[in-house]
Amino acid sequence: MEQEQNYSPPTREQLERELERVKYRQGYLKALRGTVAILIVVAAIAVIVATMMFPVLRIYGSSMTPTLEEGNIVVALKGTGYERGDLIAFYYNNKILVKRVIALPGEWVNIDEKGRVYINDILQEEDYLADGEKDKGECDIELPYQVPEGRLFVMGDHRSISIDSRSSTIGCVSEEQIVGRLLLKIWPFTGAGPV
Repeated sequence: MEQEQNYSPPTREQLERELERVKYRQGYLKALRGTVAILIVVAAIAVIVATMMFPVLRIYGSSMTPTLEEGNIVVALKGTGYERGDLIAFYYNNKILVKRVIALPGEWVNIDEKGRVYINDILQEEDYLADGEKDKGECDIELPYQVPEGRLFVMGDHRSISIDSRSSTIGCVSEEQIVGRLLLKIWPFTGAGPV
């Protein structure tokens, strides 16, 4: 003899609660998919902007102290039309170096034995250098030196140790080598701001 099972159909309230649960779950999954899609698009745009327009760079070494310290993180802006005093990042031997623009194409650079810089025979005021940091450094180019067309003469702010355009090893920087002009220091937060 078969035992009869007591089966009672679900009540209207139970069906409504189940329907609400299913709708909530479907809405939650749809919102989650939408959020993930938006995050992927935002991340892709951020990567494109960071690599194409605003490269983010980490500073290694001490050739730019006191302006930039090792470990600082900076944002650069790609473009053209660099001016004297700009900090630029450029490619050199599969590395990115950061230096300051000292002279523009066609200008004459001279550096005396005390490390004072003259552009077209005019002594340059270099307020960004630390006290006593003027130094002729490693200089194997013949001075006075005329900057070739399409190139920039660059130097580090820590002149005694910086290897830069004063050395024929690096020489002047062409526009094709330039990653961008440094705009902001974003790390550490305590020193964040314009460069």
